[in-house]
Amino acid sequence: MTETACPGWPVSWVNAWLAAVGATVLHGQIRLSWTADAEPKTVLTSPYSDPFELLAESWPDQELLADLPIEEHWCDVGTLRRKVPVEEFAERVKAARGHEYAWALSSTMTDLCVDGNGEVRHASFDPAGPGTIKWLHHRLVKVHGRVECPSESLRASLSGLAARVQDNGLGFDKTRLGSPNDDTQMWVDPIVETLAFFGLAILPVRGRGADRRLDRSADLRTRQRGWRQSPDGAEPASFHWPAWSQPLDRHGIDALLDAWDPDRPHTWRRFGIHVAWRTVQYQRRGDSDTTRAYAAYLL
Repeated sequence: MTETACPGWPVSWVNAWLAAVGATVLHGQIRLSWTADAEPKTVLTSPYSDPFELLAESWPDQELLADLPIEEHWCDVGTLRRKVPVEEFAERVKAARGHEYAWALSSTMTDLCVDGNGEVRHASFDPAGPGTIKWLHHRLVKVHGRVECPSESLRASLSGLAARVQDNGLGFDKTRLGSPNDDTQMWVDPIVETLAFFGLAILPVRGRGADRRLDRSADLRTRQRGWRQSPDGAEPASFHWPAWSQPLDRHGIDALLDAWDPDRPHTWRRFGIHVAWRTVQYQRRGDSDTTRAYAAYLL
């Protein structure tokens, strides 16, 4: 096994966790594990080649992003923006059936929750953006375009030496925020933001099948894999993610998340899990504050 240590991607950073998973999605030979340090870091391995080289070779280009089924004018199947009518969503899903990246739809939206305007609901990892960047694909393409030299930027990101760029990114990374007491702009690592999108592949979103147009009492909360509601429902839902010691490919991670129960820490060792975290939501400063961000809390 050829191994690449990634000190720049600690497990406590949810975007880095998603990015590390995204690496396994982009290349089937890349496997992911985590160090057993007090602050576990990403470890990428491959049985045949240097995982860094594999990831650099599989870095998505503009053509790949343009072919994602959530692209605004994809395959001339309507126009997809932030507000998506359920009929348009169904048309997209039908056209994307069998597509390699069909998960881009099922991991960001669901027609199992339809609001009173007949629009599908978005996943927790697909928050609304400010101003004119309200839909995820627009944000992805924008931050991807900030990577000038993928190989050099990737190496810097993995090493913890990434040069951040002024951008909102996907829109949920707490580390992009400045002080709430000043007008500091948002800064992100475009490598992590781009790869984090591909990490969503194993996190589908669902709902209760409720349609607010038919049932005013319908529960429109989405259910995205890894997100858990507090027992009393008083706290916002939070995403839970683990660190494990054995190198796993995309399908192994998929299986692990099915078997792992965050509420039963005495069983974690049997799955090779040595630590886990959950998200803590950014507390908005008022009704006009549209900021969305997730910090981390050690379980």
